Amino acid sequence: MEHAWSKDEQKVLRAFLDGSRIVRLPAKQKKRLVILRWLIDQIDSEKKISERNLNAQIARHHPDFATIRRELVEFGFMDRQRCVYWRTSEPVTDRRLEQD
Repeated sequence: MEHAWSKDEQKVLRAFLDGSRIVRLPAKQKKRLVILRWLIDQIDSEKKISERNLNAQIARHHPDFATIRRELVEFGFMDRQRCVYWRTSEPVTDRRLEQD
């Protein structure tokens, strides 16, 4: 399921993406969530995926696959059990955002 991008989100995507590569990860959490939403659309949504395969898919877009993988889980875009990951149907609201 692809996300409908607002004008502000499109601006973030233009600033932090070069084609299909993430140039750098945004420091601001709100912008980082836009990049994570974009990235989750690049990952196969129909299957469970091994950690190794997920790392390879993320690495095609950014070299820091470990940080991004953790954040995909933390922000509720993916869930995991042991070393198997899958996309969630709806991202969970991050509790840290409520504290900002």
